[in-house]
Amino acid sequence: MINSLIARFTPKQTVFAHCDLPCGVYDPAQAKIEAQSVKACMEKYAASSDADFKSRAVAIKEERSELVKHHLWVLWTDYFKPNHFEAYPHLHTLFNEATKLAGAGGSKGTNDVAVAEKLIGKIDEIAEIFWATKK
Repeated sequence: MINSLIARFTPKQTVFAHCDLPCGVYDPAQAKIEAQSVKACMEKYAASSDADFKSRAVAIKEERSELVKHHLWVLWTDYFKPNHFEAYPHLHTLFNEATKLAGAGGSKGTNDVAVAEKLIGKIDEIAEIFWATKK
């Protein structure tokens, strides 16, 4: 009897959010810092001839690229509201382009510094809109 009651209230799926409380603390700087780390890893990769070092640089770059995507998704899905997308109709496209630049077809899949620079540029565009919405 008790086991069946416990089973009824046991979550079927665990989900994770930006935070457990709607804190309202958002900032595109989190994504930019990680993107700058991605770029630095690419530069250090290119400057090194040590295979072990290069392997670590790639692993760190890929972790940081994933963090860029995470921080962008939090802004895209939690901070920005329908009225923001109405005021900035290209915002969905901008987020899509930025997250793709942080993904397998972007910074996770290459060591080309130009890709990281494009990613940072997209984050800067998002930041400009973000700060305009905070006024």
